[in-house]
Amino acid sequence: MHAVAEPAGRVPIGALPLTGHHHSPDRPNRPGDGHPPSKPPRSRTTVLSIHQPAAACHTRTSAADLEIVLGVDTHKDTHVAAVVTNLGVLIATAAFPATAAGYRQLLVWARDVGPVRRAGVEGSGSYGAALTRYLHAENVQVIDVNSPDRATRRRRGKTDTLDAEAAARAVISGRATTQAKTGDGHVEAIRLFKLAKDSATKARTQAINQLRAVLVNTDPLLRESMVGLTPAMLVRSCAELTNDPTTDPAAHAAVHALRLLAGRIQQLTREIRDLQKRITKAVATYAPALLQRPGVAGDTAAALLIAAGDNPHRLTSEASYAALCGTSPVEASSGK
Repeated sequence: MHAVAEPAGRVPIGALPLTGHHHSPDRPNRPGDGHPPSKPPRSRTTVLSIHQPAAACHTRTSAADLEIVLGVDTHKDTHVAAVVTNLGVLIATAAFPATAAGYRQLLVWARDVGPVRRAGVEGSGSYGAALTRYLHAENVQVIDVNSPDRATRRRRGKTDTLDAEAAARAVISGRATTQAKTGDGHVEAIRLFKLAKDSATKARTQAINQLRAVLVNTDPLLRESMVGLTPAMLVRSCAELTNDPTTDPAAHAAVHALRLLAGRIQQLTREIRDLQKRITKAVATYAPALLQRPGVAGDTAAALLIAAGDNPHRLTSEASYAALCGTSPVEASSGK
């Protein structure tokens, strides 16, 4: 093979014969070789269009697979709701009054977007208790959602809309899994009875302490007449006191205060006894076997039932119940 000398100037097209000139595959064409530059090899990668169906590479989400998760941030007067798809797409947010009509409007609004089977409610045991009962009655599973931690709130901000959206995303991600208490059965009745009884007990204790404090500072003759009496007899004696118009104003006021405090103690005692009977009757109706346990009476049984709620199936094991009550062992660091 003979090499062809290149002229100093531009070579006219067709001046060099095509035969006898071979391009080496190991060397790219250079300008002046007599051949046009070779094109880079075409990529063999095939790009699928997002609209092109490909069973092995692309899965299309059907409308039947789409689920709407409801998130609600509850307040005293209004509830802020957000609807998020199970794929994490925020659809809409809205605020509704915390009334029976508002609960219906909220659920209708959410179901207009898509099927609602799960809802994350922040404050399901306080401001959201009535909404939780309504959603349960409408066959919507309610998940109890805690408030976002402080780090998340610092990053995203703190608004009712963001809290409602975060409640829905907590359900979707699996961060919130605890079912909310239904609050519509025997246990809810026991809780209300015990709430009133505990309040009456606290008020009676306060009244007894105030009565004893008044006796300490009152007239010595009156105080000495009460020495040696049992608590019940002391209250009865104070309730039967009468005022002498000839006594000084301080003694007159002391007798009046003792009589009022004693009457308050008697009234609270009657309330406590009535509520205790109601609690014991409700526990015996709902869980009679619990009262047969050694050391378990009405108040103890009521506390156990209130912790579990009307839907105890949400607690899957003894460990989950211990965690709910805050008695499960938690590993703690020893420092270094």
